[in-house]
Amino acid sequence: MTSTLPAATATEVVAPGRAVPEPPAPPAPRRTVPPLRLRLRLRSSRPDLLLCGALLLAVLVVQGWNIAAYPALSDDEGTYLAQAWAVQEGRGLAHYTYWYDHPPLGWIQIALLTRVPSWLSPGAMTVGAMRSAMLVVSGAGAVLVYVLGRRLSLPRWAAGLGMALFGLSPLAVVLQREIFLDNIAVMWLLLAFCLAASPSRHLWHHFGAGLAAAAGVLTKETMLVVLPALFVTMWRHSHHDTRKFALTGAVTACALIGFSYPLFALLKGELLPGSGHVSLWDGITYQMSRPGSGFLLAPSSGSYGVLHSWLYYDRVLPLGGLAGALLLLVTRRRSVTARALTGPALVVAVLTAVALRPGGYLPAMYVIGALPFLALVLAGGAASVTHAVLRRGRRPGERRLLTGGRFALAAVLALAAGAYVVPRWYDGDRTALTTDANKPYRQAAAWLGTEVEHPERKRVLVDDALWLDLVHAGYRPGLGAIWFYKADLDPAVTKTMPRGWRDVDYVVASPTVRRDARDLPNVRAAIRHSRPVAVFGTGEDRVEIRRVRPATDRQAPVGGTR
Repeated sequence: MTSTLPAATATEVVAPGRAVPEPPAPPAPRRTVPPLRLRLRLRSSRPDLLLCGALLLAVLVVQGWNIAAYPALSDDEGTYLAQAWAVQEGRGLAHYTYWYDHPPLGWIQIALLTRVPSWLSPGAMTVGAMRSAMLVVSGAGAVLVYVLGRRLSLPRWAAGLGMALFGLSPLAVVLQREIFLDNIAVMWLLLAFCLAASPSRHLWHHFGAGLAAAAGVLTKETMLVVLPALFVTMWRHSHHDTRKFALTGAVTACALIGFSYPLFALLKGELLPGSGHVSLWDGITYQMSRPGSGFLLAPSSGSYGVLHSWLYYDRVLPLGGLAGALLLLVTRRRSVTARALTGPALVVAVLTAVALRPGGYLPAMYVIGALPFLALVLAGGAASVTHAVLRRGRRPGERRLLTGGRFALAAVLALAAGAYVVPRWYDGDRTALTTDANKPYRQAAAWLGTEVEHPERKRVLVDDALWLDLVHAGYRPGLGAIWFYKADLDPAVTKTMPRGWRDVDYVVASPTVRRDARDLPNVRAAIRHSRPVAVFGTGEDRVEIRRVRPATDRQAPVGGTR
């Protein structure tokens, strides 16, 4: 009888008592090796890489061209760069006593960014020259805006539009060129949002988002108010099964890193006020009690002037982005795009509410924190309109003529928007690329470096925009080149000036010094008892170098205009 069993089974039957051999294991599935997987991913992402790279090049060219000459140097820039210089030189966390005005992580990062150029050319460690380091920050921020837009489900062209709005708006070009802590903090916050919206939903991405958020807050403490929007984004993009772990890990990581700042103050014995030392509590109290600049919409307030300075450079991004954010929040339950952009829209809404609080202080750089999110919600609004025009309501078998009409309508809307935006942006960006607003400062620095004999013996009151220029010219840091505020407000400086203004040789009366001198007795008296020996520029933007004379010296002032 012929067996009908398979060969292997027949063998097992004819050889009873022997161990049954195990069938051969099936071949293991061939795994994709990481290099091949990376190549496949890069190939699929090639359009994104090309578009993002082209836009990044445009952003860097527009922001980098004429960066040292426009806008005018600000005292805040000089302060942060001087503190970064102190870190590089091992002098501590500030060029004077560190009094907890801001967490020091911001200018520590500036010290790292400027370390190589300052090592190659120590004399280049000045505000104008070191602005180029901000191109690293603005370039990274622009790329993160594109990545975040894609992770929030924006189409490729809309993510590119958001990147262009963020990097090429005249308002963004002016503010992102300047050495502000807000620019670095926004970069960290964008990284936190990108990690929170990660499509892979790994727990370590959410932990990383918490760490990046803490770095942003420790760079500029005002970023604290937008953390709820970050956690909303994380909630929406985390997996249901691991959502609690993700949020708990992110909040824990953010809190532990954030608490390192008060712990630092505690270990130094400077957490609470006391005799003979500064304190973190006094720094916080000062920031919270600063004189308000008035209601944002009151025409007579300082905040109203700040708002109009923003709108002077660009109306499209602030107003259009705000309108888009409010629209997205209202329609978030009915629109996929609105739901995806809930986090950025919430950031815009929170920052707007804080700016509208009555009696609050509104600095000019406040809007920097909102710029990337204004760009994203404005790009998202454009994507929603395009989707409504091209897709919504179209039925199968619809006539080609009607479909062509939809594309024609979308093209008309795009051309109309471009016709409104491009001429205004062209004028603003052309000003940034061609205007030299800092010539008076450079001339004043050159005069003090060449026309004053024995600078190491002179004492000069100067604002922080020129402080490092004088240090590199040979003036003693802190005692020869004196930040003008310190002549009245820092006991460590005033005790070296027993005769007050009479111990000063020169005053560099820049617009900042002239504006604030009315509240500083020594500075005001030094200006009153001085005569100009050189004046650079004209009008309110002029920079005067004034030589202080004793009251008994009645010689007539000698004009020295260049």
